[in-house]
Amino acid sequence: MRIQLRNENWLEVREYRKEDFIHINRLNAEEKWNNLVENKDRTREAWDHSTIAYVAEINGQLVGYIRGLTDQSVTLYICELLVDRTYRGLGIGEILLNYVHHSYPTTRIEMLANSDSRTFYEQKGYRTFYGFRKTSKE
Repeated sequence: MRIQLRNENWLEVREYRKEDFIHINRLNAEEKWNNLVENKDRTREAWDHSTIAYVAEINGQLVGYIRGLTDQSVTLYICELLVDRTYRGLGIGEILLNYVHHSYPTTRIEMLANSDSRTFYEQKGYRTFYGFRKTSKE
C-alpha cells in the first residue's frame, strides 16, 4: 500500500521480510528498547512467527513497523509499534494501526503502552484496560 504523507513524501506499507530485521533492530536500539535488542535472536524469531508483521518505508528507508498476533476473529494484539523519531507526527503510526485493523475488521485491537505513547493512543480513541503479565523466570 502506498499513501502520501502530510509532508508530501510517499509511504509504502508492506509485509516484513527477513532482511528488514537489521533495520528493526536499529530502531529498537535507538528507542532504547534494550530487552528486544539484547535478545536479538529471540526478537528475530518473534518476527518470523508473527501473524502481523509490516514495515513502513519512505524512499526505501525503513521508518517504522508494526508486529502482532491475531486469531482473525476476536482479538488482534499489537506486540510492538514503532516509528523513527525523525518521522513522528506524520501519521505513520496511525496508518500502520489502521492498515492491520482493516485487514482484520471484526477484531478488537489490544496492546500495551508506556507513558510516552499513552497520549497517542488516547487521542486515537483507544481506552485503557486491566491486564496481567508474568515471565517464565518469575
